Amino acid sequence: MAIDTRGETAGKPSGEKKAKRTSPALFYRQVIAELRKVIWPTRKELISYTVIVLGFVLIMVAIVSGLDAILTEGVLRIFGGA
Repeated sequence: MAIDTRGETAGKPSGEKKAKRTSPALFYRQVIAELRKVIWPTRKELISYTVIVLGFVLIMVAIVSGLDAILTEGVLRIFGGA
């Protein structure tokens, strides 16, 4: 039946036990090992990325604020606000 081949239990023997939990020390060592693999940005790259993100956020704030002001004015004209 198709239902038997789907879901998380597909392909697993029914008697299989759950995997053991990782100890905090092993987890910490694995985290440090993964962080060593990361290619960290230089200071110049970090500054340029930050400026780009802040610029984009400011542009989006201006767009949303402008649309809010326009829609507020429209609603007040339609429904006769004070």
